[in-house]
Amino acid sequence: MDSPDLQHSPDKGNDLQKAHARSSGKKTKQLNPFRARKHPVMVYNPAVEEAARKDATQSKITVFDYKNGTCLEKVFGTVEEVYRFRDKDSVSWINIDGIRRKEVRAICDYFQVHQLTSEDIVSQGQRAKMDETGEVIFCLLPMLYFNAEDAMAEREQVSLLLMKNVVLSFQEDPSRDAFNTVRDKLRSDHSRLRAGGADALYNALLDAIVDQYFVVMEALGEKIEEVEDLIMKAPNNKTLVHVNHFRREVSLLRRTINPVRDLISGVLKTESSLIQKKTKTYFKDIYDHILQANETADNYRDLIVNLQDLYLNQVNLRMNEIMKVLAVVTALFAPLTLITGIYGMNFTHMPELHTRYGYFITLGVMFSLFGGMLYFFKKRGWF
Repeated sequence: MDSPDLQHSPDKGNDLQKAHARSSGKKTKQLNPFRARKHPVMVYNPAVEEAARKDATQSKITVFDYKNGTCLEKVFGTVEEVYRFRDKDSVSWINIDGIRRKEVRAICDYFQVHQLTSEDIVSQGQRAKMDETGEVIFCLLPMLYFNAEDAMAEREQVSLLLMKNVVLSFQEDPSRDAFNTVRDKLRSDHSRLRAGGADALYNALLDAIVDQYFVVMEALGEKIEEVEDLIMKAPNNKTLVHVNHFRREVSLLRRTINPVRDLISGVLKTESSLIQKKTKTYFKDIYDHILQANETADNYRDLIVNLQDLYLNQVNLRMNEIMKVLAVVTALFAPLTLITGIYGMNFTHMPELHTRYGYFITLGVMFSLFGGMLYFFKKRGWF
């Protein structure tokens, strides 16, 4: 999404490729269908006590503050230390890794964020949503990662708040995110992102999350292709486990990505003064990307259905081949069984019973029948 105000780093594609290279494996290993997912697939009621989020064991607060070609990057230990960035005329990105209820409520109260918004931040399993309350634009959406070891997509709930000259972001996992490309731009003295406002930064963060979707889908697509090869080579119960596993992963992917389309649409439709008119063009580009991501997820769903049909067809084809071989063997030995049955009857007077060369003649007839039928079946292409 190159633009005069929001120019992507030239290394962005390389970063995505490196991330994908780290996440993809050479072979599809045997999957464990009963393994536990790190985060629950669905939380039916995020407000109930049983589903309430547990405070993170560690928390990290990072601030990027930039204006007129200068940029300050600093890590703070407490939320109180970042209060001074609220009323500055520079652009400040305050990123909190590791969610703790007390810290979230304290910083939300100081920055005058609505109580319902702070409750959404500390909840889990929320559907992607966009809210506008007062002078705050709030977006809650999932960030996806690909776990190459278990060949599964993992998600993390991210909350982004846009205010005047301030962007607040809350992440669950302090050990990883998709914002390194944004950080690299802010560290660069010649980055055009630093020339933009808080809305430009907000756009860059949303764009980084959506771009990460494609990294995950690409890795998942390669694994699905490997399963397709396995189905062609060895359609067995283990292969069916792989098919069912990726059917579940694609279903999770679609449920995760679909609501993000409405979120970006809501940002496009807002009339808030926090988003400049020229920046909305770049939000439109993100909307195009999320549409493409939704189409790709739908294509994966169709591909999984086709893989299930392919598996059943391969199993049926293999069974038909086995039955055809057994039928040919049965047909070949049927006349031989008839002959041996006739001459195995215990009658005292049989015309050929005392013939000198009867045994050899009978064997010759049997071998002739066997060879003749075998040639006939082969010529007709029956096996």
